Amino acid sequence: MTQTLMHYFLHFGMPLIIAYVFFRSDYKRVYLILLATMLVDLDHLLATPIFSPNRCSINFHPLHTYYAMLVYVGLLFFKKPYHIIGLGLLLHMLTDLNDCVITYLSYPQYLIDAPAKELVLWLAELFRY
Repeated sequence: MTQTLMHYFLHFGMPLIIAYVFFRSDYKRVYLILLATMLVDLDHLLATPIFSPNRCSINFHPLHTYYAMLVYVGLLFFKKPYHIIGLGLLLHMLTDLNDCVITYLSYPQYLIDAPAKELVLWLAELFRY
């Protein structure tokens, strides 16, 4: 339950906080752009099954790969709205990565074949202590 609440806070609450704190004069528009970046999850439609609660999305779905994330980092260096889109996409990836780490810490067997297993293991060791 806590993981689910954290997941949805990071997807909906954190973008609102970021929009309001850093883009106050235009926060409503920025918030909508950040929410729109969740369309990146459309790549889940290419997986079988489409949804698996124990699957780590990082480096599994095409728009969740390390290569795609490099593009998202690159967007940060462009003018508005591209840097906001890059920020939203990276926040989305961090949210999904957070889910992978929490899942691994609770159920390590679920991530045995995860494409991002090494990254998740490294992060899990950082947060164990």
